[in-house]
Amino acid sequence: MTSNETPERHDPGIDLLRVEPWFAANIYGFGGSPLTATLIAGGRSNLTYLLTDGESEWVLRRPPLGHVLPTAHDMAREYRVQHALQNTAVPVPKILGFCDDLAINDAVFYVMERVDGVIYRDAASIASLSPSDAKNVSHALVNVLADIHSVDYNAIGLEDFGRPDGYCERQVRRWGEQWERSKTREIPAVDEVARRLKNALPASGSPTIVHGDYRLDNTMMDSSDPSSIAAVLDWEMSTLGDPLTDLGLFLLYWGQADAQVIATGSAIGSQDGFLDHDGIVEAYALKSGRSVDDLDWYEVFAAFKLAIIVEGINARFQMGKTLGDGFEAMGALVAGLVDGALERASNSTIAALRG
Repeated sequence: MTSNETPERHDPGIDLLRVEPWFAANIYGFGGSPLTATLIAGGRSNLTYLLTDGESEWVLRRPPLGHVLPTAHDMAREYRVQHALQNTAVPVPKILGFCDDLAINDAVFYVMERVDGVIYRDAASIASLSPSDAKNVSHALVNVLADIHSVDYNAIGLEDFGRPDGYCERQVRRWGEQWERSKTREIPAVDEVARRLKNALPASGSPTIVHGDYRLDNTMMDSSDPSSIAAVLDWEMSTLGDPLTDLGLFLLYWGQADAQVIATGSAIGSQDGFLDHDGIVEAYALKSGRSVDDLDWYEVFAAFKLAIIVEGINARFQMGKTLGDGFEAMGALVAGLVDGALERASNSTIAALRG
């Protein structure tokens, strides 16, 4: 992992004087030397810190500062799902500790190993890939997404991790409620998209683990093999539900500049070798064996959901509760996402989505 910040002993999101004794009692390999923390660049939601005692390194995740929406930024869920996935085909970091005592750092957090790898989150890093590597990265992303969706969640103790029955209807309703809690202005198109989504609810297939925010920069590639994923990161919105919601959101980020700016602060241009939209859909359908006939609905829902997430980020920025750069552009991107969702719905082959 990389950062553009200077390591600090004092930071609004982490109190090392209180965290160090907890580390000494709970994290194997920590010898008690003073820790320094670096806020890792690229985050738009939960705060992620690289911690070191000068010899070893760890990663700590905690919720954002201020204005946390109900059910969002659940560290216990992130911890639990990654811990459960340790011995599956899904690559995740080794989870080392969890703390729900607010007296330690004023927020729930967990600690995981630092994975050695590369995150492709800007045009410069993407440009280092050859066309062959870019094609292999595309297939690796699709294959790991299908692997996530093929895990027997009952067998790894996640049978109560979500309520898959009625998942899509509940998601539309939940994100509509989140909009009402976090909106900083009225955007009538949000209500219109929600209405169409409710009227066109798909018949979901078999439920699976859903990552909830699967995209290129939420994966870490092996440093020596850009076609191999070393770890899937950022599980804060994971649950049990309809796997095509993951595919819809992945496609929203794939090759679309506004969505990439929201995620990473940088638009990633087209690159020779990457699969196009239809290539991703075809590869996922082949690998997973799932029907993608109603994918329009999932792509419209993805833009609707992301717009509401971004409005929550914008609300925290307006209250001065964000850490890092690039948040001032968030508000302007919300309307664009909603307008894009409405346009996609209006051109869909699904009659109810057309309004």
